[in-house]
Amino acid sequence: MGLETIFHECDLGVVGGGLAGMAAAIAAARGGSKVVIVQDRPMFGGNASSEIRMWVCGADGGENRETGIIEEIQLENLYYNPYKKYPLWDALLWGKIRAEENITALLNCSVCAAECEERDGERQIVSVTGWQTTTQKWHRVRASYFADCSGDSILAPLTGAACRVGREARDEFGEKTSQEHEDRQTMGMSCLIQCRKTKEPTSYVPPVWAKKMTPEAIRLRRPNMTSTAENFWYLELGGNRDSIGDTEEVRDELVALAAGMFDYIKNSGEVEDGPFWQLDFLGFLPGKRESRRMTGDYVMTQGDVLAGGHFDDVCAFGGWPLDDHHPDGFWHAGNPNVWGRTPAPYGIPYRCLYSKNIGNLFFAGRNISMTHAAMSSARVMATCATLGEAAGCAANLAREYGLSPRGVYREKIRELQARLMEAGCFLPGLRRAMPAFLCDAELTAPGLEALRNGADRTNHTYGEGDQGVRIRLGETVGYRFREPVRIANVHLALDSDLARASLPGDDCERRHSMRANIFEDGSGKSPAMTMPAPLVKAYRIEGVTADGERITLAEERCNLRQCVNVKTDCVLTELTFTPISLWGTGDAVHILSFDAR
Repeated sequence: MGLETIFHECDLGVVGGGLAGMAAAIAAARGGSKVVIVQDRPMFGGNASSEIRMWVCGADGGENRETGIIEEIQLENLYYNPYKKYPLWDALLWGKIRAEENITALLNCSVCAAECEERDGERQIVSVTGWQTTTQKWHRVRASYFADCSGDSILAPLTGAACRVGREARDEFGEKTSQEHEDRQTMGMSCLIQCRKTKEPTSYVPPVWAKKMTPEAIRLRRPNMTSTAENFWYLELGGNRDSIGDTEEVRDELVALAAGMFDYIKNSGEVEDGPFWQLDFLGFLPGKRESRRMTGDYVMTQGDVLAGGHFDDVCAFGGWPLDDHHPDGFWHAGNPNVWGRTPAPYGIPYRCLYSKNIGNLFFAGRNISMTHAAMSSARVMATCATLGEAAGCAANLAREYGLSPRGVYREKIRELQARLMEAGCFLPGLRRAMPAFLCDAELTAPGLEALRNGADRTNHTYGEGDQGVRIRLGETVGYRFREPVRIANVHLALDSDLARASLPGDDCERRHSMRANIFEDGSGKSPAMTMPAPLVKAYRIEGVTADGERITLAEERCNLRQCVNVKTDCVLTELTFTPISLWGTGDAVHILSFDAR
């Protein structure tokens, strides 16, 4: 009799619901595309979800924090999830997808087939099909464009999209690595643990299958349980095997390794306050760092990263160190990883986000077109989210203009960059162009010129000096236009404390959306989070019409956004902004941009 097949028609089919896939789907949906996102897990977030619990890392510097959709998510997490509870984090990510009316979400659905055809001499994907375990139904998604954000690049073997696995020989791209010959080894995967420190001691009896820690094994991986930064990332295996095909086997070893590590913490007598720790979480879904990488029109290299990524088609940025993990993982006799500083922020080119041989395929995340060495930096999830947003925005341009992903590069790269920056994405060194009517407008008070300089943050790529202005609470500032002008969008960039210096806790607690171990021992190491103190909480945006009528375009009392865009269709002679209150204390606010087009 067979099983039912559900058919879906959309503009963009996104495969994978980690942060890259989420950002791609949300960006495309907000731009008017009909999106179907297919995720093989019961929740969104991928490596960041409660199933795996890897930290959302990125360019790793105060002024370099990623903005756009990922900052939107992280600010909402501070507000709705101040105690950093994983159930609330999962719910927040699910809610971000559910809130977009243009997105159809298929959870628990694993893509396992694809239909392709030749069009105009180029291979194109017609549809992908996934099996949904909860409903026991097939889902077939037909789309004009597809984005592989699956991490493992499942669409590569299903469609014939060009891809690579493993480490390149150093001479192929002139990289400064120890790799004389290419191979198929990768960085490994991890099953993490999360511990809770209590005021009273407890006991732990390890299972018989737990891997016993030896002095040799623990020598370079000794846990630091006094640190809030101890997240056990080094519980890593599988890079010396097939990082996809051997995952189940590696998972079994990782779970045994993780249980053995907690046994060491609890029972060895070598860990300070060991009896006061409880095991709160043990992951059974390995978090992967590397597998297949798609091949695009450009392959980004270690040299590009170290040179700062000064690409004409920059669409995102990175800044995490060159953080290469040894394929032998936990059992490697030397250091588990090798770090190399990067000139953060470095640009990432759009040409790395679409396939060189599949005409309608985008990709975003750790599987973009780059070498193993470059990927060791660009693979972290905040970077992946910015790549996803770029792919989703590019898919909108492709739909609107009837272009291929490559066509967007050839014909609309400046518009792609402009749209990304308007949405709050930082592209190092680039500024948003201001329309002539705004440049000619009279500012309502002196010293406000930076409001229209096109820079939405203070960053060294813009030179020295503050790129914003300070305005007293209750003070109304803005523009008087030389003649009435029709306004389509009002753009506001606020100070969300990218360094997170105003948050409670130590540096690790302030920088990360979620925490590793939980301290309930009275030490204060696991504080309740707050919203960033400099962020504007309440504000009002108004305009004056040609008839002299003052109208309210936006009024917000509980702002959670760093970037605000107010869509409108009004003919105005004046446009003003009034900050009313902050999330913290003080009588003045720091504003980066207030402009319109």
